Amino acid sequence: MTVERYIRIMAGFFVMLSLALGIEGSPIFVSPWFLAFTAFVGFNLFQSGFTGFCPPGILLRKLGVPDSGPSCSR
Repeated sequence: MTVERYIRIMAGFFVMLSLALGIEGSPIFVSPWFLAFTAFVGFNLFQSGFTGFCPPGILLRKLGVPDSGPSCSR
């Protein structure tokens, strides 16, 4: 797997988890403040789309995860 795929998987996991922890109808509800984490993840995805700066990407590259080629190409 590549850095881009790991980042997509992590972002999706964190959004789903924070929604489950922050929505009152959820069986694992903790606090509505977990919705702020959802907004934080969304904001980071938004800014990285414009700036290209992504701290998890830097960490994954240092751990030896390979970069992908141009996005959406096979």
